[in-house]
Amino acid sequence: MNLPNKLTILRVIMIPFFVFFLLRNGDANGVHRWIAAAIFIVAGFTDLLDGMIARKYNLVTNFGKFMDPLADKLLVCSALVCLTALGQLPAWMVIVIISREFIISGFRLVASDNGVVIAASKWGKLKTVFQMTMAVLLIVNISLLYPVTVVVTWIAVILTIVSLIDYIGKNYKVLTEGSM
Repeated sequence: MNLPNKLTILRVIMIPFFVFFLLRNGDANGVHRWIAAAIFIVAGFTDLLDGMIARKYNLVTNFGKFMDPLADKLLVCSALVCLTALGQLPAWMVIVIISREFIISGFRLVASDNGVVIAASKWGKLKTVFQMTMAVLLIVNISLLYPVTVVVTWIAVILTIVSLIDYIGKNYKVLTEGSM
């Protein structure tokens, strides 16, 4: 297993630790939130790093093309569900974001059954950047940054929808014809 794939697996392993610290109660100074934010940021950095290494050293694998976006989805969706439970994010936004992820995962499974691996698009990558930024802003929950957090949250939701439309537009033949 190459380094980019190991980084992807590390990102998945970090998720339960992130959730534990984010949902930890009784932290008057917010230390657990900052630990959760640090874990989330490190996990997000592994996403950036694994992709850069894979492309630079020609270590792109089908496992990485499939597992990297899945690891991102697990990380971001875990954060969004926790932030909804903490009352910081409207449930409808989380439903829109998670619904998009289920739809894309379904497309990828159908494509995979037909021997086609669909890599993330530029819109999907941009969506992930904004979703991760939104999550970090919500986790640290700094009142001075509230207006920025609101704007980033709306951009993340809009990019979620745009990336879904782009993805379906480029890959609908996988469902209709069984291949691309």
